[in-house]
Amino acid sequence: MADNTPDNAAATQPPKNGNGRRKRILTILALGFVVVGMIYGAYWWLAGQYYQDTDDAYVMGNLVTVTPQVTATVTSIDADETDLVRQGQPLVRLDDTNSAIALDQAKANLAETVRQVKQTYEHVGQLREQVSLRQADVARAKQDLARRQALIAEQAVSREELQHNRTAYNNALAALRAAEHDLQAENALVQGTDVEHHPRVQAAEAKLRAAYVEWQRRVVPAPVSGYVAKRSVQIGQRVSPGTPLMTIVPLDQVWVEANFKEDQFANIRIGQPVTMVADLYGKAISFHGKIVGVGAGTGAAFALLPPQNASGNWIKIVQRVPVRISLDAKEISTRPLRVGLSMQVSVDTHQRNGDILARQPVSGARYSTPVYNTESGDVNALIGDIVSTNLAKVSGLVARH
Repeated sequence: MADNTPDNAAATQPPKNGNGRRKRILTILALGFVVVGMIYGAYWWLAGQYYQDTDDAYVMGNLVTVTPQVTATVTSIDADETDLVRQGQPLVRLDDTNSAIALDQAKANLAETVRQVKQTYEHVGQLREQVSLRQADVARAKQDLARRQALIAEQAVSREELQHNRTAYNNALAALRAAEHDLQAENALVQGTDVEHHPRVQAAEAKLRAAYVEWQRRVVPAPVSGYVAKRSVQIGQRVSPGTPLMTIVPLDQVWVEANFKEDQFANIRIGQPVTMVADLYGKAISFHGKIVGVGAGTGAAFALLPPQNASGNWIKIVQRVPVRISLDAKEISTRPLRVGLSMQVSVDTHQRNGDILARQPVSGARYSTPVYNTESGDVNALIGDIVSTNLAKVSGLVARH
C-alpha cells in the first residue's frame, strides 16, 4: 500500500515553471507597443501627416563667371580665391597699349572730320558766290545780245558779231546752270543740319565712343559682390572675349534645392513654409524659408545620360523632383551657407490652397548688374571739347583770310 503522507504528496506535485510571469511580461510589452502605436498614430493624425521630409537637399547658388570683353594680355590680377569683392571692383587689368592707340586715332579722326565738314560749309558759300557771279555774266551777256539785235536792222553791227554775242550769252547761261548744279550738290551735304550734327561728324563721334569703350574695358570689374572661387587667369596670359578668368559666388543669393520622392507631392504647394537644418551648424540651428517653385521634370529626365526605360531589364525606381526653397536673408547673413552643403528639409503642408506650379510668367529681370554700363559723361565731354576746339580754329583761319 502506497505511502500517502503529506511529505510524499508534496513531492509528487509538478514544479512551477514561471509561465505566469512570462505571460505578464508579454502582456506588458504588447500593451506598450499598442500605446506607442496609438501615440504615433495620434501624432501622425494631428501633425505628422502634414510634414514632408527629405535629406536629399543641397544649397545652390549663382556661380558668376568673370570674362573679358576684349582681346589683350593680362598685366595685373587684383583678387584671388576666397577674397571678398564688391560689385564694380577691378579684378583683372589688361594691357591697354592697342586700345590707347585706337583711342588717339579716333580723336584725330573726329578733329579732321570736323574741319572737313566745316570746309564743306565754306565751300557752299563759295559756290553761292559763283552762282551770283554767273548770274551777273548772264545778265550782261543778255543785255549785249539785246543791243546787238536792235542794231542789226540798221546794219550797225554785222551778223557775225551778233552770233558772237549770242554764243557768249549761251556760254554764260550754261556756266550759270553748272554753278547752280554744283551748289545744289554741295548744299545737299549740309542742308538741314549744322557742323555738330552733321552725319559725318556723328559717325566720327560714334567711332570715338567705340574706341573709348574699348579702352575702358582694359579693366575687368566684378559683376556682383561675393567671394572669388576657381581663379584660372594668370599673369601674362593672352585672353579673348569669353575666356573664363575666375568665378564669383554671391552667398547672399543662395537657395536650397530639395529632391522629394514623387509620392510625396500630393500636398506640396508653392508658398508653404519650410524648416531646414544644415549639417554645417548642426540640429541646434534651424533655417527657415518657403517653397518658391517646383521643377518641370525629374532629375533623371535632365541627367547627362537619361535612363532607357524601354529596355527589357526595366526595374521601377521611385523618381525625385527638385523643389526650390528660398532662405531667410537675415538668417543666412548671420550664419552664411556655402554652395553644395547638405540640408535636411521639412515642409509644413497645412496650407494646401497654393499652386502646384507657377501660374504667372515672370516680369522684369531676376538678376542684373550695372558694371558694364559705360559712363558716357566723360566721353561726351571729350567729344564736345574736340568739336568746339577745331571749329574755333577753323573759324579763326577763315576770319583772318
